[in-house]
Amino acid sequence: MVTRKRVESWEVSDEFWRRVEPLIPVRERSTDKAYVRKAGAGRPPKPARQVFEAVMYVLRTGCQWKALPKERFGSASAVHKRFLEWEAAGVFEALWKAGLAEYDQMEGIAWRWQSIDGAMLKAPLAQGAVGRNPTDQGKKGGSKRHLLVDGRGVPLSLVVTGANAHDVTQLDAVLQAIMVKRKAPSTRRSKHLCADAGYRGRPSLGIIEGHGYIPHVVDRNKEADAKRRDPTRRVRRWVVEVCHSWLNRFRKLLVRYEKLERSFVALNHIAAAIIAFRKVKLATNIIYG
Repeated sequence: MVTRKRVESWEVSDEFWRRVEPLIPVRERSTDKAYVRKAGAGRPPKPARQVFEAVMYVLRTGCQWKALPKERFGSASAVHKRFLEWEAAGVFEALWKAGLAEYDQMEGIAWRWQSIDGAMLKAPLAQGAVGRNPTDQGKKGGSKRHLLVDGRGVPLSLVVTGANAHDVTQLDAVLQAIMVKRKAPSTRRSKHLCADAGYRGRPSLGIIEGHGYIPHVVDRNKEADAKRRDPTRRVRRWVVEVCHSWLNRFRKLLVRYEKLERSFVALNHIAAAIIAFRKVKLATNIIYG
C-alpha cells in the first residue's frame, strides 16, 4: 500500500498557481537606472512560485519574515522585497477579485443577506492604522478589521483601521469598498444588511439605506434569545463572525506584527482570496489546510 505524502497548508498546488501566475507582473529593467551588468547577467531572480509559496508560509505559520527557512526559500529579505513589489502592483487585491469572480461564476455570490462587523486585533509593532484599544484600558497598539461578507461568510469588503475607530465611523467606507459590483437587484427586498447593536442610530441607518440595503440591526442578546425560543430560526448576522475566525486561522493575521499597514492589508487580501476559492466546489481542493 502506497502512503500518500502529507501536503502542508502553505504549499501552493498546481491548480492554485494556475490562478495566481497570470497576476504576477513581469520584472522589467528600469529606464531611469544605469546598470553595470548586461541584461541576463548576474544571479537570476527567485522563481515567482517560490516567492509566493514563501509568502504563504509566513501567512499560514505566522513566523517572522526573517525566520523563513533559508534552505527552501533562500534570502528572506529578497522574498519580502518581492512581496512589497507585488503589493504595490495590486497583485493580492487582484487575487481576491479573481477568487470572488470564480466563486460568483461557480456558486453565485449570496448577495441577498449580507453581514457587517469589526474585530479587534493586537498590534504591538504597527506603525500605521493603529490606535488605543478602548476595551483594554486604552492600551496602545491595537488595530481593527472591518468586514462585509455575503450570506455564506465570504468576504466582500475589508478595511483596516486603528482599534479606536468605532464600527459606525467605517460603515460607509466598508460598503463602498466592495471588491466586486453586483448587478442592481430587481427588487429592493433582495438586498439586506445584518449588523449588531453597535450600528444602531439614525445616521448609520441612513448610510445603510443610502446604499440600498434593508437594515437588520439587532442586539446580540436579543438575537440569541430569539434563536433559543425558535431553534429553526436562521441567525444570519453570525456568518461575519465566522469569517473573522476563518481569517484568524491564518496565524500571521491573529496578532498584527506587521509594521506597515500595506503589508498587513495585503496578507488579509490573500486570506480573503483563499476563503473565496475554497467555497468553490471542485473535484480536488486547490488549497490545502
